[in-house]
Amino acid sequence: MSESVKDYPAIKWRAGASRRESDNLVVEEPLEIRLDGRRFTITMRTLGHDEELAAGFLLAEGFVASRTEIVEVRRVRGSRGEPEPNALDIVLNLKSRALTERLRRNFIISPSCGVCGKASIEALQRRIPRLDGDLRIAPATILGLPSQMRDAQEIFSATGGLHAAALFSLPQPDAASLIVLREDVGRHNAVDKVIGHALMRDLIPLPHSALMVSGRLSFEIVQKAAAASIPILCAVSAPSSLAVDLAEELGITLVGFLREGGFNSYTHGERILM
Repeated sequence: MSESVKDYPAIKWRAGASRRESDNLVVEEPLEIRLDGRRFTITMRTLGHDEELAAGFLLAEGFVASRTEIVEVRRVRGSRGEPEPNALDIVLNLKSRALTERLRRNFIISPSCGVCGKASIEALQRRIPRLDGDLRIAPATILGLPSQMRDAQEIFSATGGLHAAALFSLPQPDAASLIVLREDVGRHNAVDKVIGHALMRDLIPLPHSALMVSGRLSFEIVQKAAAASIPILCAVSAPSSLAVDLAEELGITLVGFLREGGFNSYTHGERILM
């Protein structure tokens, strides 16, 4: 069984009767991320693809600007030289002054710090260029994304307890090809893993692509997509008002409620062929 899944005992009630069975649950553990040996942050995540998660997080949040600024993503070693399963160290090709400035700037951008709305959007506009280009997509192609994503959700099929993010290549309006899908207990983590996968393979920027996520669309998800130059962002559920505002300003086509044969287009619908 995958390292991301464990069996736990449960009493299951069905139709007025109970029985004791094992149940598949998603593994959730902390991951410590270090920068050049110094502790940087800790996130709760589903095991697997940790290196992608760390690299994607740094790019999506503006701590690195490109693949060339990451020298190595490596496991932290314990006192006996064994790799620690829940700690990574990222070696950067970045001057300390530049990193310090990016750390300071990130506190302004993050809406969780209390500086929200217009200030957050203006800060991101200074860092992330507006997404333009001639990419077009057919409505039928958009409608086909959920089934492609669902078919690839192996851990969700076993547990029912994970978010997913799927990155698609759009070579032409009527075709979408799955590049990578990642699952995690955190929707933001799943997006970071997808972006990290693309970053470590030198696929970024991604001007001919679409990203789909389970759940809702938040400000942070739009920010992450924009950092990777992904022009089309779709979700099963609703976007927040600030997500729509940010997508409008950064040139992202935002699609919500993509399910049951329909969807809502909130921003830059000119990319969707009518």
